[in-house]
Amino acid sequence: MTEVDTSQKREVRAADERIIEYRGVRGQINRLSERVRGGELGFLPVIVGLAIIWTIFGLLNSTFLSPTNLSNLLMQSAGVGTIALGLVCVLLVGNIDLSVGSVSGLSAAILATVFVEMNYPVVVAIAASVAAAIVIGLLYSFIHLRFGVPAFVITLAGLLAFRGMKLWVLGTSGSINLPYDSFLVRLGQTLFIPKAISYVIIAAIVIGILIFGLEHARRRKADGLASTPTTMLFAQAALIAVVLGASTWYLNKGRGIGWMFALFVGFVVLMHYALKRTKWGRSVYAVGGNKEAARRAGINVSGILTSTFVIGAVFAAVGGIMMAGRLAAASQSAGNNLELSAIAAAVIGGTSLFGGRGKAFSALLGVLVIQSVDNGLVLLDLQSSYRFMVTGAVLLIAVIVDSAASKSRKSHGRE
Repeated sequence: MTEVDTSQKREVRAADERIIEYRGVRGQINRLSERVRGGELGFLPVIVGLAIIWTIFGLLNSTFLSPTNLSNLLMQSAGVGTIALGLVCVLLVGNIDLSVGSVSGLSAAILATVFVEMNYPVVVAIAASVAAAIVIGLLYSFIHLRFGVPAFVITLAGLLAFRGMKLWVLGTSGSINLPYDSFLVRLGQTLFIPKAISYVIIAAIVIGILIFGLEHARRRKADGLASTPTTMLFAQAALIAVVLGASTWYLNKGRGIGWMFALFVGFVVLMHYALKRTKWGRSVYAVGGNKEAARRAGINVSGILTSTFVIGAVFAAVGGIMMAGRLAAASQSAGNNLELSAIAAAVIGGTSLFGGRGKAFSALLGVLVIQSVDNGLVLLDLQSSYRFMVTGAVLLIAVIVDSAASKSRKSHGRE
């Protein structure tokens, strides 16, 4: 179809808005405008919020927007962001995991004990930490499915239990330092992508996005659905190239982009593909939207819930390992209150607390907001009490925006 008038659009959208085709820049602007009015805000609120936060802190402290500080901010975001990524999966099915901070701390303790105290290779120590997380995820799902205990209660108990287990694993020493020359510590502190390689990676990303977009458009046309015009796809790829290229150039004026942050972004891309392009991902959204309807549609609801519990615990463990490498130690305070930051990052990034709505990139954008606020307040030399209050206010605003968007979607028949 070509451009249709307003009344026709309403009629067609009531049946299936995917067959409306918007041509040219004006058509795409109209499409975006209609989606925003209908409550489909996407990442717009968090991007606007991030821009405001960076502007304010940049004006209050010139160090905030320096290449070196932004590089450190990205590195600090990797661990919490990885934990938030697992939480996105849990929230998508309408559950919540309050124990991710304790699980991350326990994983760091297991890593340090096996690697330093027991003198096993770091790969074995990481495997032990991840294996423990898998067991925790399976335990949560068994209790939830077998006895019907709400995930909130199960993971609250886990928060306390695994925090105590972390203290037991660390023993009387209370803290175990990791060797500064170990790969894990270097990954968290000194390993940055070489400048030339960073631009090669960007070129590969842009080319990959363009190829994927063209193939996706071809398939939609073959199925008789509307697709993004080729010129628009090239324009989007060019915009992404400019944004990523300029950001990388600026960061390379300092320390550059750390491999640990690149690893986190890789996890985000992997989970984005899994959620959007696989049968498992579609089932996750279906279960989050309506469990009973998903069950009647033949989806293995129990299997989906189990997989999200396990994924949430595994990403919590990996995030804890990252943070141990970043700090070069596992201590009794590792992971404490981290679940608050991770949940805030997931929700601020656009993941709904009610299930069924959210993306893997929610973790990336949300953690940038959280870490930007924390980093900016530290540079302003404000106390921790102010950081908690500001973070809480940002989280509340995000939930209010999500609730308002949900009402708008319902009023426009999109939900």
